[in-house]
Amino acid sequence: MVQRMAEDRAAVREFFTERAARWEARFPDDGPAYAAAVAELGLSPGASVLDAGCGTGRALPALREAVGSEGTVLGADLTPAMLEEAVGNGRDRDAALLMADVSQLPLRDGLLDAVFGAGLISHLPGPGSGLRELARVVRSEGQLALFHPVGRAALAERHGRQITPDDVRAEPVLRPLLAAAGWRLVSYVDEDDRYLALAVREPQES
Repeated sequence: MVQRMAEDRAAVREFFTERAARWEARFPDDGPAYAAAVAELGLSPGASVLDAGCGTGRALPALREAVGSEGTVLGADLTPAMLEEAVGNGRDRDAALLMADVSQLPLRDGLLDAVFGAGLISHLPGPGSGLRELARVVRSEGQLALFHPVGRAALAERHGRQITPDDVRAEPVLRPLLAAAGWRLVSYVDEDDRYLALAVREPQES
């Protein structure tokens, strides 16, 4: 299992390393969709939020605006090349950037008010363990947003594939996966121009 997850992480890093330099150019019009998704989190000024799998950091300006100058914004990604692009685009002015596996975060328990993950869930090596790690670093009643600028059908068409019932982003699959990791799914939207699943961290037993 450990070897398999290590191989999966290596594959993810290789996939995004090859695409990092042209990532922003491939998706130049996604900014408003990211901002709209961040807005639905309803973050308060002064809040602490992590962009998990931040990539080139397209969500970071919106997250910084939401929490204000007194808030904390972190961006974590597994791929050095993606973080280099984020710095090159000035996103390090909006967040502290960490090279980290979001399944093994160097953060203390209950540190965060929210996690934002764009395109994250389908790239987690072992999505259940990844979601549990995100739950660990979020306070009780904190929030999780799983986002993609296009819905499942549009994304499958883009890649010349068909939607499958075992797709981890499908609501019947995602809801129990979240529940087992300590999250409660409270909102689910899967439309051509947006995918957004919002979940709340279940209260932790004392």
